[in-house]
Order: sequence, then C-alpha cells, then structure tokens
Amino acid sequence: MTAVTEEAAAAAASRCCCAAEAAAALALLCLAALLLLALVAHMTASGETELWLGKQEPQFLDPVTGARRLFPTRHDPASLALSVIVPAYNEEERMPAMLDEAMKYLEDRKKRDGKFSYELIVVDDGSKDKTTEVALGYVERFGAERVRVLTLQRNRGKGGAVKRGMFCARGESLLMADADGATKFPDLEKLEAAQKEILGREPGLLAISCGSRAHLEQDSIAQRSYLRTLLMYGFHFLVWLLCVRGVRDTQCGFKLLSRAAALRTFSNLHVERWAFDVELLYIAQCLSIPVAEVAVRWTEIEGSKLTPFWSWVQMGRDLLFIRLRYLTGAWRLEPVDKQE
Repeated sequence: MTAVTEEAAAAAASRCCCAAEAAAALALLCLAALLLLALVAHMTASGETELWLGKQEPQFLDPVTGARRLFPTRHDPASLALSVIVPAYNEEERMPAMLDEAMKYLEDRKKRDGKFSYELIVVDDGSKDKTTEVALGYVERFGAERVRVLTLQRNRGKGGAVKRGMFCARGESLLMADADGATKFPDLEKLEAAQKEILGREPGLLAISCGSRAHLEQDSIAQRSYLRTLLMYGFHFLVWLLCVRGVRDTQCGFKLLSRAAALRTFSNLHVERWAFDVELLYIAQCLSIPVAEVAVRWTEIEGSKLTPFWSWVQMGRDLLFIRLRYLTGAWRLEPVDKQE
C-alpha cells in the first residue's frame, strides 16, 4: 500500500512539474511575442508626416472673387469664437443635409447673439467624387469668411484630415463634426457648457468635451449582429486596457476642444486613421488635459466608410501599437514650441 501511495505521489508531483514547465514555457513564449511586437512597433513607427503636399494645399478658394488665399497657421491667435471642422471623404451625397443643419444653427445663433462668430471648414480628404464642389456651393452662399474648403491632394485618413483642419482654424473653440450628420448640432451647447465648467474649475485654457453615445449602447446592441456586438465590446476593452480610461465612448465624432488643447494634442498626434480619437485622448490624459464626456443625440446614417470586421481589426492593431510605441519611446510627447 505504501509503495502504491508513493508511486501515486510521485506521478502527481511529475504532473505538477510538467504543468509548471508548460506554464513557464507559455509565459516565455508570450513574453517573446510581446517583445517581438514591441520591436516591430518601434521599427515601423514613423515620425511626423509631412503636413502639406505642395504650396496650394494650405490655401482656400473664394469662388466669388476667384482668388486663392492662405489659411492661417496653428500658432496665429484666435479671431473667431468657434471653428467647425468637418472631415469628408466621398461625401457628396450625405454632406449637404449635415451642412444645411449646421449652417442654419450657426446663422440663427449669430442672429441671436451678435458677439458670436464662427467658421466652418470642410476638409476634403482626397475624395474621388464631387465633395469639394458641393462644399464650394456653400462658400458661394455664405461667403469665404463663414465657410472654407481645404482640399487635400491625397487621402490622409480621418485623423489626418481633422488635424489639418484644426491647424487652419481661427476659432477659440474648435469642434470636429462628422459629415454624415449623425449628431445634432444644437448639442454643441451641451459640449460648451461642459467646457465652460472645466475652464472655470481648472484655469489654464485647456479643456476637451467629448460627445458620447454610451447612453444609447443598449439600443444599439439590439440592432447589431452578435459579431458586431462582440467586436464592439472587444474594442472597448482594449481601449480601457491599453490607452484611455474614464471615457466610455472614444469614437463619437463630435468633440469640442479649446484652442490651446487642440494645439497641444494635435501637434503630437501620429495616428491618421480611425483610431486617432484614442491617441488624441491618450495624449490628453498624459498631458493632464481635463476631458468631459457629454451625452448627445445620435442617429445611424447609412453609407459608413467602415468595413465592419477589418476596420475593427485595424483599429485593434492601432491601439496596441499606440501603447507600445509610446512605451518604447518611438513616439514622444514634445512641447509645442519644439515642433516648429
């Protein structure tokens, strides 16, 4: 009996030893994979992409006079209360409804408040349709002091388009808004109220207000397939794990930034595709810029440029690389005055 017991104990110990060795091997394999990913992320990291392609890109056309004029630069002082940045890629069909609503709201507000001043900048991100021509129609209607069109020579991605629009803006506050009109423009006042609260509580002219659809999550889940719901939760988990905490909806395209906050964050921004919002908020948190999340109305608009599965995969990869590139020092947060 004793011999049998000893043999059983020895077998159990052997199994435990084998399990421990397997766990150690798996841990080493995971560590090696992580180190390899970090190396790849570091080696493939690019620095600041070229801001402008050619002399004509940072210019806007005044269709009334036919003259081309230079946009202001990011370091020029603000001369308006609000700049609205609308990134647009092949949006000739969806954009007019959004611009109609935006301009009606902005013009009505201007009539109510004589001190309110604004501009709306459409950034055509290398479109292959008539996005620029449609936007220029609004310049003709409202004038080049109200509406301007920045046409990029090639597609940079949504983040690249927003970044270049921000650097051309004249506003003290800068709003990014999607061209599909999924959010309602009067909700801008909710973002402004949150920004005002931040600036009153945290002096220093740094504030970001993020529109949020988190309160609509349960309704959206009911309308989505199981795969899209799983991908959504997976993306939210990766955002929380790797980059941004405290903001439930990082991807809503309705965000208001103070001019100083826009300059600090976008001057350090590297990601130019769909995951740029996450890097933007990651930078804000690293720089201790206060961020508020505000519930806004939102409507699903047909015609999204996102490919359901592969876009989520690309964004997941971008999230991992954002974290690894900052951790390995491939990307660094630089003071604005050192970037000129």
